[in-house]
Amino acid sequence: MTQIERHHIGTRMSKIVKHGETIYLCGQVGTAGASIAQQTQDCLDKIDALLAEAGSDKSRMLQCTIWLSDMANFAAMNEVWDAWVPEGAAPARACGEAKLARPELLVEMIVVAAA
Repeated sequence: MTQIERHHIGTRMSKIVKHGETIYLCGQVGTAGASIAQQTQDCLDKIDALLAEAGSDKSRMLQCTIWLSDMANFAAMNEVWDAWVPEGAAPARACGEAKLARPELLVEMIVVAAA
């Protein structure tokens, strides 16, 4: 049976869960109250750090689910995303609108990657 590793375990969630060669990250948010561009960059910086800790990187992403508090921020978020995602290594991706945990949060990203 494949072992499950959990890192940064809290009462509600773990920041990283690794099962076999698959890495699951909890939802990443940016600095509350910052612009959509800054919050997006914050999310991506956190994703980079967590993937590195788990022995992977953004070129190994399999899937990313993105939640925006307002789809009016779609183009501005994509501008930052497009500059970050490696050419030829874009993951399967979905983006939708949802109420996030706090009104000052504009974006949340959930990543699954290969180890």
